[in-house]
Amino acid sequence: MSFPVIKKASYVLVNAPDMIIHNGTTQMLERETNPDSEYLKSIKDHLRSFDEVVGYAPNQTYIGNVTPEELGELPRPWYNSKLENANRFGKFGEIMPQDEFYGLIKASDVFDLVILEKSFTEKVKEKFNAHPILNTKVEALKEGEELSVIEGLVEKGVAEGLYEGGKLVGCVKRAHEFDANLSSHIIVENLVVKASGVLSLMHLIKSSGIDVNEVDYLIECSEEAIGDMNQRGGGNVAKACGEIAGIKGATGTDMRGFCAGPSHALITASALVKSGIYRNVIVFAGGSTAKLGMNGKDHIKKGLSVLEDCVGGFAVLVSQNDGVSPILRTDVVGRHTIGHGAAPQAVIEALVSEPLAKVGMKITDVDKYAPEMQTPDITEPAGAGDVPTQNYKMIGALAVKSGQLDRKELPNFVKAHGYPGYAPTQGHIPSGVPIVGHGIEHIMNGKLNNFMIIGKGSLFLGRMTNLFDGVSILVEKNTGAKEEAAGISKDEIKNMIAEGMKKFAEELLK
Repeated sequence: MSFPVIKKASYVLVNAPDMIIHNGTTQMLERETNPDSEYLKSIKDHLRSFDEVVGYAPNQTYIGNVTPEELGELPRPWYNSKLENANRFGKFGEIMPQDEFYGLIKASDVFDLVILEKSFTEKVKEKFNAHPILNTKVEALKEGEELSVIEGLVEKGVAEGLYEGGKLVGCVKRAHEFDANLSSHIIVENLVVKASGVLSLMHLIKSSGIDVNEVDYLIECSEEAIGDMNQRGGGNVAKACGEIAGIKGATGTDMRGFCAGPSHALITASALVKSGIYRNVIVFAGGSTAKLGMNGKDHIKKGLSVLEDCVGGFAVLVSQNDGVSPILRTDVVGRHTIGHGAAPQAVIEALVSEPLAKVGMKITDVDKYAPEMQTPDITEPAGAGDVPTQNYKMIGALAVKSGQLDRKELPNFVKAHGYPGYAPTQGHIPSGVPIVGHGIEHIMNGKLNNFMIIGKGSLFLGRMTNLFDGVSILVEKNTGAKEEAAGISKDEIKNMIAEGMKKFAEELLK
């Protein structure tokens, strides 16, 4: 059985400035605990324009218009400058403005919970008509409603408002009178992860050229959990997104693992394809409103814009070996077991050195590592430092300790084997998967031989365990050669069949 391959990846960002104020958890808690907060009063003066968001170098890297190598050569902090002639569309996806996203939320709603104002709806329809993939969703926007109706629902507390430039343009109604799991706030969160997941899927389908009827399985791996009071987190976001994206031939399920979820999902997809159960599996995830403006207080204290102003999404196509696309080495999978412990060295050993050692590889044999790829512009002002660089240093230190790298070469290890972080702090989004799009291209054009996706997660957030989590998998250039089943060559199998047929014929002639 051949190794599965990773064919294409898509990446989307949704600029959501008003959702920072109204839907980000940090801001919501501040409103509840300190409604007269100076922080809340100052946010609107610290929001970037859509053009600034599009021109932000890490965002352009995320959607494929700038390579990670090019980003690494630009002076930091990146928020001090704006890339000229930046495009909202990239080879991997797009950066979508908030008004269009509200339209996509409406188009993704199948229970008539989303209401948009009439004139706003007409403006969004015009934008949808001009959009390369959403032009098929114009009718789903319907006709819109009078603003007075929307205002009444929000004032009664039965709906959560949707705002554009501070003005009410729509709302999301609660789905149940008493069920907290179906409150308007939760429905907004669920529709945001759904709509951004749909956008990621539609871009992947377009860029890969795959027939939607050839997609067998969908694995959605965000951090949201949908359900009602009787089955919180029951799912299924995967099928809900597939329905809107038009992937009618697929079934699917949700996988959750905090930040490590996407890496778990990629390994699962690889196993399903390698086993022959499914031919084509898409791993994807929408983004989270909760994390919008998560570090906003620290950003504003330092005179910065609120840099966590985008909802993120991605999708990856895993398929049967085509002899060309990069292979997922299912024999080089790292796993942080229950017994490993949470010490940084133990984690890196479990996810990096142990799986490599099993196949006779050294740490320095991997061209690029992709651990937690958060943009340092966002994390450094909040006191978390440059997270990707910290990870690369730990990997390099382990290589030194094991004698695979000379100590004097350690400073160069970070640049040689890592990329600068360029992903939004959306929890699951930065952990490993941002490298896939550029990694596929670099392997195909000969710049890389391999790269390792590393997903790490903090399980203590659910208050059920203090355990750490992590898995990893190596992606490698496809040589065109295929594994032989059970170590037996095709010629040997042919000879065995021929010998068996010969004996069978001899028995018949007796």
